[in-house]
Amino acid sequence: MEILLTRTFLEVVASGSFVGAGKRLNVTQAAVSMRIRTLENHFGRILFVRNKGGAVLTPAGSQFERYATTLAHVWEQARHQMALPEGYRAVLHIGGQLSLWDHLIRKWLPLMRQSVPDVSLHAELNMPDALMAQLVAGVLDIGIMYMPQVRPGLKVERLFDEELLLVSTDASSDDVPGDRYVVVDWGPEFHAMHRAALPDWTSPGMSFGQGLLALNFVLDNGGSVYLPRRVVNSHLDTQRLVIVKNAPTFSYPAYVVYPEGGDSALINAAIEGMRFVAHAQIPSDLRPSP
Repeated sequence: MEILLTRTFLEVVASGSFVGAGKRLNVTQAAVSMRIRTLENHFGRILFVRNKGGAVLTPAGSQFERYATTLAHVWEQARHQMALPEGYRAVLHIGGQLSLWDHLIRKWLPLMRQSVPDVSLHAELNMPDALMAQLVAGVLDIGIMYMPQVRPGLKVERLFDEELLLVSTDASSDDVPGDRYVVVDWGPEFHAMHRAALPDWTSPGMSFGQGLLALNFVLDNGGSVYLPRRVVNSHLDTQRLVIVKNAPTFSYPAYVVYPEGGDSALINAAIEGMRFVAHAQIPSDLRPSP
């Protein structure tokens, strides 16, 4: 019953009205009102302000929205787990950053299909903060990301070190970022290293939250950008990009994060597969120490 009330709450938030939520749920407005009233009575707080324009969250409603979203995610995970088709013993949910997809996660998936064929795999991409929230909520079993936050109940293992290179579409570039430099938000640690190495550099007018988005922009429009070597190797081979020779490089570790107390055998098998894929492509001097 609680998940039905939670879903109704989220539909009101999404549609902005009780009428809209009723249409989405295929129930009457009166049924939506009753469910929201039940929630409000349970918490002893008003969750929506009703007016002619629809329904607006109160401060208490905004606070509950975070929990309601998590509850809905966890319920979907449980439903998916319980609805496994015959022949599968478990489901493994993995999430990662876009920049780690092509050269790690996409190559890891078929390896896992071969090693544990009786496990159903679900993969998705997201930003680090969202991945950490899903791990804390139990929605994800494994997260692959750069610079994760340390959270109670989560194990963090350094998987490999990326080498961030300054690459450019201009073969004459041999020093610091040029006029068409774009920046990727690799996190506060990268920005600190960047400021220390290039104290006189001024911020560009173009920035991206994902490395692959920045790569595509630079390939289409020209310019320079710091990207992982593994991401740009093929473009260096075809000379669509060149390394800016005298620019500093940065070591940027990637981590695997997973909750304590999960299916240890399955998690270990998954992480072993990730280590294999990662280290097969990383030079030995860039791998983390044992």
